[in-house]
Amino acid sequence: MSSRSRLYSGIALIILVGIVAAGVIRFTREPRAAIPATAAPVPVTVAPVLLKTMPVRIVAIGNVEAYTTVAVKARVDGEIDSVHFKEGDEVRQGALLFQIDPRPLQATLQQAEATLLRDQALLDRAKAQDVRYKDLLAKEFISKDAYEQVRTNTETAAATVRADQAAVDSARLQLGYSTIRAPVTGYAGKIMIQQGNLVKANDAAPLVTINQVVPIYATFSVPEQALSEIRDYQSRGQLKVGARLANTDKPPVEGRITFIDNGTDLTTGTIKLKAEFPNADKALWPGQFVNVGLILREQRDALVVPSAAVQNGPNGQYVYVVQPDQTAALRPIKIARADGTDTVVASGVAAGEQVVTVGQLRLSPGARVSMSGAGSGSGKTP
Repeated sequence: MSSRSRLYSGIALIILVGIVAAGVIRFTREPRAAIPATAAPVPVTVAPVLLKTMPVRIVAIGNVEAYTTVAVKARVDGEIDSVHFKEGDEVRQGALLFQIDPRPLQATLQQAEATLLRDQALLDRAKAQDVRYKDLLAKEFISKDAYEQVRTNTETAAATVRADQAAVDSARLQLGYSTIRAPVTGYAGKIMIQQGNLVKANDAAPLVTINQVVPIYATFSVPEQALSEIRDYQSRGQLKVGARLANTDKPPVEGRITFIDNGTDLTTGTIKLKAEFPNADKALWPGQFVNVGLILREQRDALVVPSAAVQNGPNGQYVYVVQPDQTAALRPIKIARADGTDTVVASGVAAGEQVVTVGQLRLSPGARVSMSGAGSGSGKTP
């Protein structure tokens, strides 16, 4: 083959390669064709957009505290004779807890009572003598000074009897302290000093600690920026609080705000609040952590979608809305706030529309869908 023929063949090969490359590039750059009408519909679960009354609340993590905590201590010295409850028992107010050996205290009381009887007899004799000497003084058989001495003895004996009576009352009170009863209704903790041990009055270590759990408190902290809004709504009425344990489907326990701290924590910039809960079913227990929602007000006719329907994209949040022709439309939305499994939407959807809650990953705008779920029927707000 001549050199000219080889040159022409090379040029033709280069042109052919260029044509093929241009076709490949054109194919890869063209947008994906629309889904054919005959494509199988994507199964999805939908839910309607609802108009609901939704609470406006401040959410925080709180700690449950006993309504009252009492450290039970001995008020007299002695040996613990008996214990009348078990650790962890619910004890009623006034129930017998401990019995301290009463015999030394009983002996002291009997001694005080005997002294009182003796001095009472002396007082009776002094009173009788006072009557006789008063008659003698009236008949001028004795001097006034002699009578004054008798009267002084009578008054001294009366004072002695009053002191003896006080000693009897004190001894009887000390004897009563040997019986230790529950000051409040609650649950007993660990018994710190067992039967047979000697105890001292007002010792540092308590015999047992009792926590009152009905009602009960939960304390939590909120940002200081929310304080003015909280106080504003509190001035209009009582603020409600809901407390829910983590990892539970039970409805929150309802309570009310009873305390706002008088100062802000300078290290965290938060302020402490306390809520009281009836806790009749004892669902809350001291030391637990709870999710607390402080309800400020109720927003009526709020647009609400399930939180599972909300997706995040490069341009913000969006949902897939099922249109009347059973195709999916991507709808950008603006979120006002999230509240548990519900999300309050400021704009982007209308009440009664169907939003996809399950199956979004297989969807694209215009895709045909097959609906299931609570809102798959009429498409109206229930």
